[in-house]
Amino acid sequence: MRNRALLALVMVAAAIFVFGVAGLIVSGMQDPVSDFVAAPRGTSAPGGPQTLQLRPVSSPEPSPASSPEGSPDETAAAYFQAWVKSDYDAMRELVEDPPDDFADQHREFEDAALSKSLRITVGDLVRTGEETAEIPFTQERDEQDAGTWRFDSSLQLAVRDLTWKVVWSPSVLHPEIQPGGSLVRTEPDVGPLRPVTRGGREFPQDSGAEAYLDNLVSQGVAPTTGVAVGWALEVDNPGMPAKTVLSYKPEKPPVGVRTTIDYAVQAAAARALDGVQRAAIVAVRPSTGEVLAVADRLGGRGAFESKYPPGSTFKTITAAALLGNGLSPDSTMECPAVYQIPFHRAIHNYKDENHGTVTLRQAFALSCNTTFAQLTVERLNGDTLVDQARAFGFGEGEGDGALTCGSLQRPEIPDALAEDSFGQGTVEATPLCMALVAAAVESGEWRPARPLADEAPQGELQQSKPLPSNVADGLRSLMSAVTVDGTAAGSGLPQGTAGKTGTAEDGQGGQDHAWFIGYRGDLAFAVFVEHGGTGRGAAVPVAARFLRAL
Repeated sequence: MRNRALLALVMVAAAIFVFGVAGLIVSGMQDPVSDFVAAPRGTSAPGGPQTLQLRPVSSPEPSPASSPEGSPDETAAAYFQAWVKSDYDAMRELVEDPPDDFADQHREFEDAALSKSLRITVGDLVRTGEETAEIPFTQERDEQDAGTWRFDSSLQLAVRDLTWKVVWSPSVLHPEIQPGGSLVRTEPDVGPLRPVTRGGREFPQDSGAEAYLDNLVSQGVAPTTGVAVGWALEVDNPGMPAKTVLSYKPEKPPVGVRTTIDYAVQAAAARALDGVQRAAIVAVRPSTGEVLAVADRLGGRGAFESKYPPGSTFKTITAAALLGNGLSPDSTMECPAVYQIPFHRAIHNYKDENHGTVTLRQAFALSCNTTFAQLTVERLNGDTLVDQARAFGFGEGEGDGALTCGSLQRPEIPDALAEDSFGQGTVEATPLCMALVAAAVESGEWRPARPLADEAPQGELQQSKPLPSNVADGLRSLMSAVTVDGTAAGSGLPQGTAGKTGTAEDGQGGQDHAWFIGYRGDLAFAVFVEHGGTGRGAAVPVAARFLRAL
């Protein structure tokens, strides 16, 4: 009896021990599965590199006799944790017989996808056998312009050498990728782009800007080959046509390389030159320096690169120097038919006109050569005049590829100083340069020309130069008088136009060059007619047609 009681007690104790151990094994296999979230690449998500959300997983209990190390849940969790961290070495350790280029395949996929962030959401693990399992998951990738890219894949797991391992294939990266395949980014193009106006329109026919547009192409501003528009991600498998899995196309693909040219202003400038030989119009926006139009009948890029004597339009710069040296628009002086420089040459007015005693405003409006020559000789010197010209851009833009403005040599004798004062002598300027002079008067600040193409800021090293307020105000008064009761009065210019006429000897004995510079609102311009005659007779009518067409 005593022996039977002892045997029963031993059997009860053994049973308790066995069931307790079995309960521990089952409990140890009930590992949760997680959602893994990666922050934008190279950063950490709130709370750490990943955020875990736990959910219960039901999986059949393994046989205690063949229990492998770990569990499929643990292996999958470690794999996904490493993935969102781009820790390919850690991932490789969890893979059964990984390919030699395992990490490279992942990097190539990421290089093609260019994802800004990656999130992995894991589903419920399914046991497909005693030593095999499968776990579905969803990738969410934030792609530039295309938003969120979502697709489903699955991770296969199996016991190898009593350890749960990932059975990897390229389909883990994307379900469409087969062995030997890859994800490829392509960028379709729309063909070569030509320069277009600021609003995206083609240039008007026979606009006179053709040489400038060709120059942009030759400089590489406007590409001569195809331009990428949008992109696509394709799966490229061996022996199969590529399959697009994600793509992006902009709603409004570019039609060309945008310039600063305004279509309406360019069309008006081009039509204003119809029937006029060897002439140019340049229009700029005073508040920004943007080139709004360039209609050139001079040949090549003459309006930007060819310099001519500016004639009396240069009196705008001489007047600025006089206003900065104590004179005002109401200061009185003489405008004789002839001014004799003491011990030097005589300076004549146009047609030897004698206007008697006048104000500086009237002398400017009537374009008195004698007045400006005398005031310059008596009140200014060569350095003063050269410095004032530099404040209006003269001497700027002489480097390679720069927009050309104007130039003058320092006058060493009174004769040269007098001639330079009214735009003869050594003074030369491009139509672009003189348009910028007019723009500086309107805005009160000289600005370098912004280039035709926004993508190629020529002249960007030049700095804007504000005018003293009394100089800017005085010049506006002087230029307004020209169109009200001066050399450009009664010529059909729209109300509100201010400007300065110029008639310049060409230095070769030919007919004079005709100039008219001015502004109206936030638009400044220069009209130049080579060998056209007088500014009033040839340039002002062109300016009137141009402004009335706007």
